[in-house]
Amino acid sequence: MKKQWKTLIFCIAVPLAVGVLSALLTRNGMQTFDLLNKPKLAPPGWLFPVVWTILYVLMGIASYRVITSRKPNGAALITYGLQLIFNFFWSIIFFNLNLYLFAFIWLVILWLLIVKTTILFYQITEPAGYLMIPYIVWVAFAGYLNLSIYLLN
Repeated sequence: MKKQWKTLIFCIAVPLAVGVLSALLTRNGMQTFDLLNKPKLAPPGWLFPVVWTILYVLMGIASYRVITSRKPNGAALITYGLQLIFNFFWSIIFFNLNLYLFAFIWLVILWLLIVKTTILFYQITEPAGYLMIPYIVWVAFAGYLNLSIYLLN
């Protein structure tokens, strides 16, 4: 398969743009976050942007694999777009609005959308499905952190 570089760059840029915009809109909420009681397994703050950047690149590559597969992919890409929207708004709900329980419920829906996206991607091209697995794991971990923060605060 010939690489379609413009398509690849676009596919990676979309989730990265979602992440950057979300980070910009929630950066003031980080001061409050720093003051919260956190669970023992909470990673250091510097790790979050590193992990999210890697995850956004992986999901961008996964979407590229789906788009360039030449197989029907409408439902997969709609679900992918929907999970990106849920991803974007979770940060605002959690960091800006401080609605920790609602953010957890939102995150559970996000996780289910990611799982559905992963299954649909896998059915189109297996590598795309595999590329989404770290995202599933990280959002599950984020769910633990989110719920713990709600319970501790």
